[in-house]
Amino acid sequence: MIDPRAVIDEGAQLAADVSVGPFSIIGSGVVIEAGTTVGPHVVIRGPTRIGRDNRIFQFSSVGEDPQDKKYRGETTHLEIGDRNVIREYCTIHRGTAQDKGITRIGSDNLLMAYTHVAHDCVVGDHVIMANAASLAGHVRVGDHAILGGFSLVHQFCQIGPHSFSAMGSVMSRDIPPYVMVGGRPTKPHGINSVGLERQGYSSEAIRQIRKAYKVVYMSGAKLEDAIKTLDKMAEETPELVCMAEFLKTTGRSILR
Repeated sequence: MIDPRAVIDEGAQLAADVSVGPFSIIGSGVVIEAGTTVGPHVVIRGPTRIGRDNRIFQFSSVGEDPQDKKYRGETTHLEIGDRNVIREYCTIHRGTAQDKGITRIGSDNLLMAYTHVAHDCVVGDHVIMANAASLAGHVRVGDHAILGGFSLVHQFCQIGPHSFSAMGSVMSRDIPPYVMVGGRPTKPHGINSVGLERQGYSSEAIRQIRKAYKVVYMSGAKLEDAIKTLDKMAEETPELVCMAEFLKTTGRSILR
């Protein structure tokens, strides 16, 4: 149902069962697939593609121009997958020409109120961003990562899958998979064992992940030596492959 008080541009494409609340504005170049609900007072600008069965709550701003002084009006994009929940006052911006020109959000994510996803970010699947968590430009967030309320992520950082940041964390370096961080200043505090248990990881896999954490953070080994050790461990524990590969490709170095 499209509320008669909503403003839908002729250049927007909405599936027949998309619901749009009063006073929402949907611009040209926006594509919204079946089952998605857009609440009242939402602004969506294109080019933006939104998948199936998403819920976008009131006062969110989706697909707006990037907050980047280099942006000069180039055509850039935002893509959002399926079954995401985007709560009140969320802001999600399109990409920039200086990167790949696209911001991507996967599926089954929960973006709580006042969260911000800046230009050129890539957010995986099953990610939780608690209230007011914010991503600067070009950030990558892996599947099942959890960002606590008011967490801040510096531009170009990578947040590994299944990692966890406590409330108010400030991350200016990469966070490897499975690692839990928090405090002021923000530091690593073990692995996200509770999250791994909830995801069905075996007790043996969690034990090996904890052992890998100790290799990286508590053994005193140089990062390149720790990577070699993790490569060997990953031969018997496949869950460690992503951790070893992450450490090989870290761009801003890891938080240690």
